[in-house]
Amino acid sequence: MKLTGIHFLLTYQCTYECDHCFVWSSPRAEGVFTLAQIKTIIAQGQALGSLRSVYFEGGEPFLYYPVLLRAVKMAADMGLSVGIVSNAYWSTAKADALEWLKPFAGSVQSLTLSDDLYHSDAPGAARVQFARAAAQELGIPEGSISVAQPEAVNAEGALGQLPEGESGVMYRGRAAANLVERAPSRTPWEQLDACPYENLRDPGRVHVDPLGYVHLCQGLTLGSIEDTPLTELWPAYDPAAHPIITPLLVGGPAELARSSGFQPEAAYADACHLCYSVRSHLRPQYPDLLAPPQVYGL
Repeated sequence: MKLTGIHFLLTYQCTYECDHCFVWSSPRAEGVFTLAQIKTIIAQGQALGSLRSVYFEGGEPFLYYPVLLRAVKMAADMGLSVGIVSNAYWSTAKADALEWLKPFAGSVQSLTLSDDLYHSDAPGAARVQFARAAAQELGIPEGSISVAQPEAVNAEGALGQLPEGESGVMYRGRAAANLVERAPSRTPWEQLDACPYENLRDPGRVHVDPLGYVHLCQGLTLGSIEDTPLTELWPAYDPAAHPIITPLLVGGPAELARSSGFQPEAAYADACHLCYSVRSHLRPQYPDLLAPPQVYGL
């Protein structure tokens, strides 16, 4: 099992408070990385011998611009492919976007911009267009993430990183609280017998948050690098011994519900909705593996 990518949740803070957000980001959310923490984690990742890429996301990483810029250059100098995910709140005009992005030219291989109805009144918002034009002028590869509204029944999710173009809502995080009632259909809970979005047996990449948690899926962790360095935490990962992962691999969220004694509703918006509901119920039993509390809206 090789760790090829680390996605840094640079901060939980964000300029938006989107209904679909996996990690309950908002202007009031707490937690931000220091440069020293990032350097340590990258070094630990490289010591594993297979790390190829890092992403900086959030929350909104541009809120901590000096830290983001230095971390990007540090990772690039280490020979890693670097990506950033942003809502482009900073892109108020093309000339301004050029100033924001110019220092990243040559260091960033992927700039992904949020472009959907959760972030603006219509797709193709001016801030996104300005940022795309500036990135193209600077030679920074750019793309967009667009999460559909719940009623868009043809939008699909994706394994791992959200795909370029439109994808469907995954009903975890804030979406499990705010969007479920708008879901176009429900599936009997017994049929939700696989995780459709994450490769939990051989993940390949993890998200690390500023509180130290190493996430396989947002709110489902290997533990904390505050307690155990990544060089020990990753090699020790045994899917067959993890109390949450094991039932998910056997029979998806439905098996997690059965094995935990959780009393499910008749049907759920999707597999994430059931999984997130069961995990929320189990948090007091596994506080270090189902963490941090804020990813559960607490």
